Formats: sequence, structure tokens, C-alpha cells
Amino acid sequence: MITEAEVKRMPLNQKLRIMEMIWEDLNRNEDTVESPSWHEDIVKEREKGLDNGEMTVSDWEKAKAGIQGDVA
Repeated sequence: MITEAEVKRMPLNQKLRIMEMIWEDLNRNEDTVESPSWHEDIVKEREKGLDNGEMTVSDWEKAKAGIQGDVA
């Protein structure tokens, strides 16, 4: 198992790759992962922000490319 100290020494691009691998694994097993109780409140708050124009959304591929460009 990887230690916290090892994670802290990793370059950012490696940390992001590992996070993406973990996320993909969680998605494959999403039926076994229960959403935390606070999650519904956050989703409702964001939906309200979208409905009243306080928030906007971005295309995921464009947002992801922008993030990757920032950390490269």
C-alpha cells in the first residue's frame, strides 16, 4: 500500500492519473458505493444555482482538457 508520504512526494500529474484510475474503478463498482448523506444537499444546492442562473456548467471534455493543460 502506498503511504501518505509517498503521495506527497509525487508530481501532480501522477497524482491526477492515480485519482482518475481510482474514479474509474469506483464507477465500475458504483452499485456497491453508497453516496454520503450530505451529497443530496449539495446536488440540490447546485441544481438551484443552475436554475436561477448563479451557476453554469462546462462540457466535461473541455473542462478536463483545461485542467490537464494547467497541470502539464
